[in-house]
Amino acid sequence: MGWDNDIRQAVEILKKGGVILYPTDTIWGLGCNATDEETVRKIARVKKRAESKSFIILVDSVEMLKHYFSEVPEDIANEMIHTDLPTTYILAGVSGLASSLIREDGTTGVRMPQDPFCVELIRELCVPLVSTSANFSGDLPPAHFGEIDPKIIKLVDYVVRWRQDDRTLCRPSRIVKILSDGTRKIIRE
Repeated sequence: MGWDNDIRQAVEILKKGGVILYPTDTIWGLGCNATDEETVRKIARVKKRAESKSFIILVDSVEMLKHYFSEVPEDIANEMIHTDLPTTYILAGVSGLASSLIREDGTTGVRMPQDPFCVELIRELCVPLVSTSANFSGDLPPAHFGEIDPKIIKLVDYVVRWRQDDRTLCRPSRIVKILSDGTRKIIRE
């Protein structure tokens, strides 16, 4: 595919503790190895965001999801595989991730992207990928690459070339929190 070189370079940077700027199944994001505490802090510094605010992660499969989350309802796992609507689920039972990704209530937001580039990137990295919008904290997220602040671009270690010319307007994912009794609370539509 046309993204092979991008995947290889991005994974090399991620494995060295770097931050990348990349297209997701929703909006352009900043990403890093979700098991590397220092790199997660680095993204917080790039975004000028309080370290107390956590980020979501992306996984490539149900197997990876269940490796890092002990409490994954089967219906949620199935939805993640088959959904047409990008949805981030806030789940409990987290382990093996950077501690700053785990909220005070023991949960972390996770999404399984349907975008082939993202899936391949995560698969090659072999660990979850942090994903947060490519903007400074408090600013609106970019709808496409052309809206990303040039200052953000200069602060990352690698900028993926794939889909930079795509001007399709995108939006952040829906967010659903799975409560301890199994019910759902919509955080963002």
